[in-house]
Amino acid sequence: MVIRTFDKAPSTGPLMLKAVLPAIPVIGGLPGVRHAKGSVPDIVLERTGVRTDHAHLETYNEVCGFPRSDVLPATYPHMAAFGLHMSLMTDTAFPFAPMGLVHLRNTITQHRPIGVDETFDVSVRAADLRPFPKGSLVDIVTTVSIAGELVWEEITTLFSRHTGGGAETSPAPLAGVEAPDGVVHWKLGGDLGRRYGAVSGDRNPIHLYPLTAKAFGFPSNIAHGMWTLARSLSAIQNRLPAAFTVDAEFRKPILLPGTVVFGSRVVEDDLVFGVKGAKKPVTHLVGRVVPQA
Repeated sequence: MVIRTFDKAPSTGPLMLKAVLPAIPVIGGLPGVRHAKGSVPDIVLERTGVRTDHAHLETYNEVCGFPRSDVLPATYPHMAAFGLHMSLMTDTAFPFAPMGLVHLRNTITQHRPIGVDETFDVSVRAADLRPFPKGSLVDIVTTVSIAGELVWEEITTLFSRHTGGGAETSPAPLAGVEAPDGVVHWKLGGDLGRRYGAVSGDRNPIHLYPLTAKAFGFPSNIAHGMWTLARSLSAIQNRLPAAFTVDAEFRKPILLPGTVVFGSRVVEDDLVFGVKGAKKPVTHLVGRVVPQA
């Protein structure tokens, strides 16, 4: 195992450029650019002593709809980990070129709230490369600890489309779960991807402008999946327990600008939520919050 330690968040600008290179014909096949195949790298990326920038948190809350609080939103530690995610995915030992990946699912477990002034450590690794219809799935596993105590963890599941593939070896966390109907409409501006990209560091071209998104096969730029999840959790913030697991599945991209509808309902002890199109009943996101003891 190789452990790489960072004393600050990696700059995502150069990493985004590095992520694009493998998608360029000829250049993508060159040594030092071409990604290896066959397994996940035995690499762990770490940041220690991470402190929250209050101004950055304020901007994040504004973009995602969270109220001010003395604890972090459940999705916010993803911000501290994103640069490590990019460093891992752009490493040529990672089995897939980053620009071809689709963020399919996300699972976050908050074991306890993290105070805005607490210092924490972040660790990131890849795991569980497995078959999926028309391609493969791979997980990026993130953990956050405070003084050795695991307080937050995340599984980011990515889909790589390629020939071959096969049936998934285990059931999807939200198999059979459908997004509830809702009445709350969110009108999303065409600049949403740029606004969230500025605060998250995720400036993937598919989120920024119609022209850059069309270059990757989308009719317009699309909202970030992690924004949609964050905005959904902000809508039910006052109903979230202190400790919980939230599973989310991103089923269809949200084209910008546009209007979507948010809904939620209680199913036994769980809280199921979802985001659908306002004009067409297509499901963009479905999620479920399960309380933890």
